[in-house]
Amino acid sequence: MFEQIKSPVLVAEISGNHMGSLDRALDLIDLAARSGADAVKIQTYTADSLTLNCQRPEFMIKGGLWDGYNLYELYQNAKTPPHWLPELFSFAKNRGIFLFSSPFSPEDVEALEDVDCPAYKIASFELNYPDLIAQCAQTGKPMVMSTGLGTLEEIERAVNHAVKNGCRDLTLLYCVSRYPAPPESFNLNAIPFYKEHFGCRAGLSSHALSLTIDVAAAALGADLIEKHFVDDRDKGSVDAAFSMEPDEWQQMAQETRLAATAAGKKGVCLQPEDMLQRKGRRSVYLTAPLKKGQKLSKAHVRVVRPGLGLDPFELESVLGHEALSDLEAPQPLQREMFA
Repeated sequence: MFEQIKSPVLVAEISGNHMGSLDRALDLIDLAARSGADAVKIQTYTADSLTLNCQRPEFMIKGGLWDGYNLYELYQNAKTPPHWLPELFSFAKNRGIFLFSSPFSPEDVEALEDVDCPAYKIASFELNYPDLIAQCAQTGKPMVMSTGLGTLEEIERAVNHAVKNGCRDLTLLYCVSRYPAPPESFNLNAIPFYKEHFGCRAGLSSHALSLTIDVAAAALGADLIEKHFVDDRDKGSVDAAFSMEPDEWQQMAQETRLAATAAGKKGVCLQPEDMLQRKGRRSVYLTAPLKKGQKLSKAHVRVVRPGLGLDPFELESVLGHEALSDLEAPQPLQREMFA
C-alpha cells in the first residue's frame, strides 16, 4: 500500500475529532484529501476494549489535556462507532484516498477485516499488547507501529512478535507520547536508526504543532509522517489541541515534500545543470605560442576561467612534453596537443 506513494507518505489522523458525528467524519476525510494527505487513519475501539468502567483513582486522568476525565468516559466520547466503518471505507475508496485504522483489540481487527481495511497501525500505548500485534500481523497486511514510550528492547520484542506472526511489511514510527509534544522533546535521529537497525521503513508520528519537526523528519528520510487533523481547533474536539488545520496541513505537505526532495540520496550526486556550470571553473589555457616539437613549460600557460581546457590537477602530466603541431595562443590547452 505505502510503497505506491512517494515518500514521505502523509497520513491525516482523524481520531476523535469527528466529535461523534458520522457526517463530520466523512467531511474530515474529504478535507484531508483536499489538503494534501495521502492517507487518512481512524481509530477503531470501544471503551470496553480499552479499559474498565471504574471510578477507582488510577482510572482518573490527572493533569494535561484531559485532566479530570475518567478513562472510560474519555474513550466513550472519542470512539469511532463500528457501525460507521462500511460507510467510512466506501467513502474513502470513492474519494480516491487510502483509509486505514489503529485497532485496539483483536475484536477490532475482526471488524476492520469485514470492511477490508488495507493496513493496520499499532498505537504507542499498545506496543506491549501481544494479542493485538499478532492479530494484525496474521492478516498479512502492511503494519505501522508507533514506538512512543518504548525502550529499544520493547520495540525489538514487538517487531519480532509481528514478524513471527506473519508481518512482512512494517513501518516503524518514532513518536513522543505527549499531547501536544514540545519540539525540544524529540530525538529525530531515531528515524534513520530504525531503518538501519530493523531494516524496515521508518517515519514519524507527531503530536507537535511545529512545522519544523515535520520538515526535519522528512530531511532525515522519513517514509511516513502522521499528524492529527481537524477542520477547526476552536470547535474543541478531543484531540484538537495537537491537530493541524487544513491550511497548516497544506503548508506541512508542501514543505516536507520539498525537504525530502532536497535531502536527495547518500553520496555526491551532480545534476545535469551542475555539469553545465562546470564550464565556469578554472582550466589550463595556453597563453604563449608553441612551435611543433617545443616543450611545454609553466611559462606558456595560466590557470584561468572558463573551464574549457585541461583540468589544472592534470597540468603536471603534460609539462615538459613536446607540442605535436604549431599552437597559437590563447586557447584552451588539451592533453592530445602533446606527445
